[in-house]
Amino acid sequence: MASPDSVRKPTIRDVARVAGVSHGTVSRVINGGHWVSPEARTAVEEAIARTGYTVSHAARSLATGRANSVAFLLTEPHHLLFSDPTFALLLRGATETLAQRSMTLVLLVADTAAERANIEHYVRAGHVDGVLLISSHESNPLLASLIAAGIPTVCSGVPLGDRAHVPTVSVDEEGSAREMTRYLMTRGYRKIAVITGPDDTPGGRFRLIGFREEMGDGFDPDLVEQDVYSSEAGAAAMTRLLERAPDIDAVFAASDVMAVGAIAAIRRAGKRVPEDIAVAGFDDSGLAETHDPPLTTMRQPWADISRTMVDMVLDVISGTPRESVVLPTTLVVRESA
Repeated sequence: MASPDSVRKPTIRDVARVAGVSHGTVSRVINGGHWVSPEARTAVEEAIARTGYTVSHAARSLATGRANSVAFLLTEPHHLLFSDPTFALLLRGATETLAQRSMTLVLLVADTAAERANIEHYVRAGHVDGVLLISSHESNPLLASLIAAGIPTVCSGVPLGDRAHVPTVSVDEEGSAREMTRYLMTRGYRKIAVITGPDDTPGGRFRLIGFREEMGDGFDPDLVEQDVYSSEAGAAAMTRLLERAPDIDAVFAASDVMAVGAIAAIRRAGKRVPEDIAVAGFDDSGLAETHDPPLTTMRQPWADISRTMVDMVLDVISGTPRESVVLPTTLVVRESA
């Protein structure tokens, strides 16, 4: 009886024979290439399942000079990866999309200068083929370093500063904030506060701009708070707002996590949501729907964002230029406002 080690493993030519296509077509399907008809792709995928063929990533890397992996790079404190559900949604979507291409996602977190240096060295050494930059701060030098090194990079959100040559996948931050602010105003709220993110991030800066522009003459700088995206920061910001203006009747928090913190602070102050103060968020990351009360929020298309980022970075890796993409948001009305 033959030992398991002596049983011949199926090859790419076996797959081609079963599928009735050339081994070149099989190779293009395996490597996620274009120019393969849907019929041929289906035939190859069925033949792979029938033969039990598995890709040799080591051999493919030697042949192509690629690592067959992409970095998911988060430039935030580590705890936000677990406390902010938006990052988990993007991580899951990117992982699933890359798995369909038989590629691996490598999670990298660079908060400190030492972490940034280590990750820059890791990426430059060729351990990944490209980078999905999930968050960016204007003062963070990492993006500039990636660009200077010629690392294929795609950003989630439009980075601040001169980054015109970096493809991005974003939503209309200003327009979305204007839509939410307009909704609150049409509901009859007049003394509307805003809690937004750091000014050196695109979400923090542009959502505040959209709010201010939509409020027009009704904009009051004393009703503005900016802080990090966390529940604790949202609660602290709401407490400060209530101390300055206890007659606030609505608040727009530029993330669901901050909105949850704001609601906790409102309740500690003896007020009700939405009867005394309406609260609106931004993201619709799952937290909004399950919270009590459920949050009115701006829904970002998380699956589309992560899928588009992966498609884009793979094109950039293969040498195909890509234009930046802006995806639509959706106003979701629930009980909080």
